[in-house]
Amino acid sequence: MTSAEADRRFQVLADAQAVATEAAEHLIARIAEERSRPAICLTGGSGPKALYALLGSPDYRSRIAWDRVHWFIGDERFVSPDDPRNNMAMARSIFLDRCAPPENIHPIPTDAPDPDTAARLYERELQTFYGTPHLYAAKPLFDLVLMGLGPDGHTASLFPGDKALDETERWVVGVDHARVEPFVPRVTLTLPALASSREMLFLVSGEAKRNVLSKVMAGADLPGARAHSNGVTTWLTDAAAVGRTA
Repeated sequence: MTSAEADRRFQVLADAQAVATEAAEHLIARIAEERSRPAICLTGGSGPKALYALLGSPDYRSRIAWDRVHWFIGDERFVSPDDPRNNMAMARSIFLDRCAPPENIHPIPTDAPDPDTAARLYERELQTFYGTPHLYAAKPLFDLVLMGLGPDGHTASLFPGDKALDETERWVVGVDHARVEPFVPRVTLTLPALASSREMLFLVSGEAKRNVLSKVMAGADLPGARAHSNGVTTWLTDAAAVGRTA
């Protein structure tokens, strides 16, 4: 068993709302542990919407030191910043714009000429925040990375069979062709950049995820199974996703 496998934990909760609530507690705990500049890497899609709504609600909003926390994104659709398909735009509309200082929000610059240019610009921004162009195991880039799991096993915008899965030097890359809807180019953090975290937190809920989740749990060679934190990797799933009765 590798160290990554040893530190991968699965937790089954009653439903999607319970997953969101547990994720909020993980996120708030990681922020509290880092006294200087906590860095949170968000995820897109529909999976985190309930979590984001919680973070912006009065009970949770009051527990976050918004002036200290910096918010990044693990992948982005290469569409305009105000396009409804834009991942960071979704997070901003649900909670970030109401809660976080603008200078603490770090979107991928999709107004760049092309995905690769956007990737290099975002990589430079991450490196400036981190303080060096090289990642070190003793100094995680992120305190928490949120992740989802696609029906084909993709996570972030790392798709099965894509060459980006084997990238070891770059922190961010452009993806010319998405394998799932919306079929637009993407920009994604690479596995080493995502691994540079104190905790990676997967959010997986709903019966539609049951088949692909079972493959991940069985050790299939899918991007979602390959992604892990150099710290702790936690999978928050619900009863429907694992085929249990709540």
